[in-house]
Order: sequence, then C-alpha cells, then structure tokens
Amino acid sequence: MPTLLKVLDAGSPAAQRALARLHGRLGAMERLDSAPYRARVKALFGKVLPPDRVVARILADVRARGDKALFSYAKRIDGFRANARTLKVSRAEIRAGYRRTPPAVRKALGLAAHRIADYQSRLMPKNLAPAAARSGPPGVKCGLAWSPITRAGLYVPGGTAAYPSSVLMNAVPAIVAGVRELALATPSAPDGKLNDGVLCACEILGLTELYRMGGTQAIGALAFGTKTVRRVEKIAGPGNLFVMLAKRAVFGHVDIDMLAGPSEVLVLADGNARADWIAADLLAQAEHDPLASCVLVTPSRALAQRVQKEAAAQLKTLPRRTIAAASLRDWGLALVTRNMNEAVAVSNGLAPEHLEIHARNPRALAKRLHTAGAIFLGPHATEPLGDYVAGPSHTLPTGGTARAFSGISVYTFLRRTSWIEADAKGLRALGGAIETLAETEGLEAHRRATAIRFGR
Repeated sequence: MPTLLKVLDAGSPAAQRALARLHGRLGAMERLDSAPYRARVKALFGKVLPPDRVVARILADVRARGDKALFSYAKRIDGFRANARTLKVSRAEIRAGYRRTPPAVRKALGLAAHRIADYQSRLMPKNLAPAAARSGPPGVKCGLAWSPITRAGLYVPGGTAAYPSSVLMNAVPAIVAGVRELALATPSAPDGKLNDGVLCACEILGLTELYRMGGTQAIGALAFGTKTVRRVEKIAGPGNLFVMLAKRAVFGHVDIDMLAGPSEVLVLADGNARADWIAADLLAQAEHDPLASCVLVTPSRALAQRVQKEAAAQLKTLPRRTIAAASLRDWGLALVTRNMNEAVAVSNGLAPEHLEIHARNPRALAKRLHTAGAIFLGPHATEPLGDYVAGPSHTLPTGGTARAFSGISVYTFLRRTSWIEADAKGLRALGGAIETLAETEGLEAHRRATAIRFGR
C-alpha cells in the first residue's frame, strides 16, 4: 500500500494550496465530476448534471408528484421497488430485527442510549419567568419559554455502511426535548432489507415511524410531504453529499439542524503523542467515505513522519481500505507548523467536525480552540468514543460550517418564545419612548396603539 498521507510544512506553497482546498472542501464536493458519477447521472437524467442540479431536479419532482416520484427514485437509485405498503417499516419488522440482533449489540446500544439521554437531560434549559429589567419600570416584565417542535424528520445514513448509533444520536436528543412525532428515513437494500442494528435501536427507543427511503428523495418527502409520508417541521441527521445539499435546498420550507456531510477529523498533537494512536484515529474517519477528511497538525516533523508510516501500515489490513485510501489520498494531510500557536490558528481556521488534542494540558489548549463541532481532550478521548457512547451527539457540522453551526442536542428540537407582560404603570413609563420611535419610523398606528390606552 503506497504512502498516501502527505507531510507538508505549514508555510510552504504546497501546504497553502492544500489548506485552501480544505477550506473550499464543501464547494469542491459540489463539483463532483468522477467518471462513475457522470455515468450514473446520465443514466438517470439523460445528461450529466452537477450535484446541486441533480438535487434540485429530484426535489422538484418529489414536490410535484409526491409518492410517484418517491417510488420511482427508490427503484432507479436504490434498486428498491417501493410502494405505499412497503415504504413504511412495520412494527413487526422492527421487533424481528431487535430479536435477531445479538445480545451484546443490544446491550451496547442500550448503554449508549442511556448515556446520551443522561447527557442531554443535563442540557435541558429552564423557562425564564417574566421579570423586570434592572434599569426599567417594575410594571414591564420579560421572560422566555422553551417548547419542543411537534414533528421532526431524522435521516439515518445507509449505503456502504449501516449506522445504528446514528438512530440514537439523532433521536434521543429529540425524545429528551419532548418531540412527540419522529419520522425516520434510511435507505434499504434492493430487497428492502434494513440493518438489524438500526431496527434494534428503533425498538429500544420505541420508534415506530420508519421509512425505507434514502438520499435526496427522502429529504424531499420529509420536507414537502407525500400521500404516504407526512411533512415534518425540521429535518436532522447526517448524510452524504446529496443529503447535505438537499437539506440546504429545503431550508425555509422546513428547518434543518446543520450541514452535516462527509466526516472529518483534525488531530492537534505535540511531539510526545503516540503515532500509532493518531494514525488509527485518522483511519477511523477515512473509512467512512472517500470524501472524508483526516488532518494532523503538529509542530513535530518527526511525529508527522511516524504517523505517515503508521497510517500506511495500518491501512494494509483495514477491511474498508479502498475507501480509506481514497480519503487519505484526496483529503489527508499532515501539516508541520512552526509551533503550537500556529497549529491552533490552523485548527481554528479549518473549523473541523471532530478535533482531537494529543498534547500536554489539553484543557488549556481547548480554551483557545473556538471553532469545532466537538473537541476530544487527551489521547484516550478517541473520536470513536464520541461516535458511540460518550453522550454528546455525533451528528456535527462539517465542511467548515462549525464556525457558525453546532451539533445536534436538545436545543436542536426546542423553540424559544419570548414572554412580555405589562401593567398600565409600566406601559405609561415607557410610552413616551414608544411613541417617539413610532413617529421616527413613520408608523402612526404604532404610536396610536400606545397613546389610546391613556386617552391620547
């Protein structure tokens, strides 16, 4: 297996080009133009289209034709002959999948569900009772109420791998938040079969609305609704490039959690870190998807070179080595910085989904790292700990969007509503300012709505 992880000096032109490519990773993915992609799209639409136009075509079709379009794309893309009867997974199928799941897997999923629920419960915010401002009249009080959305759609990835953990990581925060209706979508095999682990996770959580549908068409069905699938208020969950682009396209028709596409990890390490551990963690992300990004940033050239060799050695025996090799080749990088300060700056600039710190005093470093979906403190906090059982959701923003977005939590499924309460004395005290501002903006009815209460 050739050496695929590139080692570059942070200040070199090659490193700057590599960083620029990583910064533009989301845009680069949108220009996907491989031979297999072109052939697949031409077979579907009669001509080659870029990913965003593929997504737009499918969404428009699902919105216009509903079930007919949904069933058509299920057959043409996933090879599954869906209809109104087979699209929804029956309760009996979910229970059967649970029974087929090995006891050790059931136990592990139960442990993960418990830990996620415990963590999310501690995040639940409290209502803010109406209270007067410190500088204002006592008769005007403001507060805040939290309430869950009523119906959410959750996407659970499938395809090259099945993710029972994603059922838990998406659904448990919604359940803790109090969402009453959860509709899950996940792609099936051509014969309609779903992964037993996914079914088992649904049974553990008591989830009964599960649909065999994937990709852009699933996002369209959840966003717009069809005869078989009722529309939701918000869509959450990770997916491939097309799922991510579809979520972005339907934002406004429904709310979305974030842009959670192909996975990524950045390891920030000093010269004392274990090269074999870091290589293993990079490969843990690389095996997800050829578009996954795996980056090491360190001031130690010796460490970077050891990680390069370790990654090549470990890759040889990895079952998903073809996928991981493509990720390392196209989106892998070991960047050697002048010092740890420069390493921190690089990390903050890239805003990675997962950020591991393999260095002395990781908490102190973490205080300087402001843009990451999740930060893993210390060499034993391997990213798979967060993927499965730590507690916080593993559904996190990717493609640099961690600069503005946060990962899934109870907050994803809660709405904030302001409370404003006033008595006559309080309104009278602020009335002059209200009327002045209304006059300034030329809104006479606004002024009168205040003045009329005092006979003016």
